[in-house]
Amino acid sequence: MKWKTEAASRLIWSGEIINKNAKEKVARTIAKRVQKGDIVGVGSGSTSFLALKFIAERIRQEDLEMKAVPTSHELSLACTVLGIPTTSLMDQKPDWCFDGADEVDPANNLIKGRGGAMFKEKILLSASKERYILVDESKLVTSLGEKFPIPVEVFPQAIHYVQDVMVELGANESTLRLARNKDGPVITENGNFILDVRFPRIQPSLEKDIKLIPGVLESGLFIGYKVNVLVSNQLVSDGDSLLGEA
Repeated sequence: MKWKTEAASRLIWSGEIINKNAKEKVARTIAKRVQKGDIVGVGSGSTSFLALKFIAERIRQEDLEMKAVPTSHELSLACTVLGIPTTSLMDQKPDWCFDGADEVDPANNLIKGRGGAMFKEKILLSASKERYILVDESKLVTSLGEKFPIPVEVFPQAIHYVQDVMVELGANESTLRLARNKDGPVITENGNFILDVRFPRIQPSLEKDIKLIPGVLESGLFIGYKVNVLVSNQLVSDGDSLLGEA
């Protein structure tokens, strides 16, 4: 028996989807990539949310069999409403995954984590054989850090220590992320805080340097990962084969 609550029947997103038309184009492209029996990792973000809607269309129209591995409660709820079967990394290894990004530089390095799910997203990306990043043109930057700070997930009792070390690493800004609809800081799905940290320049070693700080669970830096980037229905990197298979 299915739940008949609002959360189980009403498809909602937490905010306005900016550049929706462009995001829908790339979302439709990735939805065509799903094949029968696929275990697909689904990262957070509005473009991933739109891709799930198009995957659900294929499930209804084609009786497509697949399972999703969502990285957030928000996307898990979306899968429930859309009728997309889900599984977890505990149970199955993803065949491939797709995700969004806040920034993408010319070498396909990324900043992610405005949704606060970068820890599980990084595990999912690392565990997948093929990785696709879905963005619109506004996410392309010359160098990381141009538009957004680096999100860093921190164990609450270590917050002051981690901020001190960030300064030692050269950070010129380190801000505790505050919630919009609750008092106090944003709490991640792992029960931690998020620092939004800015550096004058992001060195290639910074991802590892931040990860080595005691009290840091993960950062939103993704440097050196092999990914295929789709930008508003046009592929970047070595993803040309994707359209051929779609």
